[in-house]
Amino acid sequence: MRVTFATEPASSTRPNEDFVAATADAVVLLDGAGTPAGSESGCSHGVAWYSRMLGSTLLASMTQSADPLAETLAEGIKAVTSMHDFTCDLSHAGSPSATVVMLRHAGDVLEWLVLADSVLVLDVGDTAEPMVICDDREAQIGARYRARMDALPGGSPEHAQAHREYVEGLRHHRNRDGGFWVASVDPLAAEQALTGSVPADRVRAAALLSDGASRLFDRFHLATWREGLGILGEHGPAGLIGRVREAERSDLDGRRWPRGKTFDDATAAYAIVNSSG
Repeated sequence: MRVTFATEPASSTRPNEDFVAATADAVVLLDGAGTPAGSESGCSHGVAWYSRMLGSTLLASMTQSADPLAETLAEGIKAVTSMHDFTCDLSHAGSPSATVVMLRHAGDVLEWLVLADSVLVLDVGDTAEPMVICDDREAQIGARYRARMDALPGGSPEHAQAHREYVEGLRHHRNRDGGFWVASVDPLAAEQALTGSVPADRVRAAALLSDGASRLFDRFHLATWREGLGILGEHGPAGLIGRVREAERSDLDGRRWPRGKTFDDATAAYAIVNSSG
């Protein structure tokens, strides 16, 4: 695979809580679940640290072992948990967590894993529309809590308070049956990931997107997934993120596109798998 990627924080005053890295045969992307100002997490390290530790652990394991990706994720979660279980309160509902997308070229197949609401897009050669894989369980739960937040103007103190309440409300459904699942402290969450494989010679390209990058398509609806692959192919991941930022700046108060964060960390990876696929 030939992989390019870009990542950009929502603000220069806060760390980027996304993580992306790649080798010639593997790509991993994580989107850390930020802790709003005024909310506690029980962890002294923070979400950005968690994303980097888990992401780097996963990439190393993906390239050194042929274990199924779900097993690799479970072992990665276990390893990072052991790094701070004696210094942090990992029983806290706000313990750092992250979405995970993993893609590996192994022999003649592409293996993939998606946990939570980051997106994997596969440009499969014999289909008109790309294959879009996203775990939408968090969005389904979140719909119960969004109304007040979405009705308030972004950037206002009232919206910030509503967003904090929204995030804290979701915590009660995190990594529980009937709720949604993310990478955090319990390796059993890996069993809830969406996984699969596809013959590599059928795939032209693949895109891995944090929800801060995918919002151009699934929240703003300014382009289709097929058009998104075209943007990535022509302008690269940085060009896609530039389109996202332009849209965000055009709607600072969230009137057109209600959302929890006016700007979000945005990360995109684009892998050319088989140019003749």
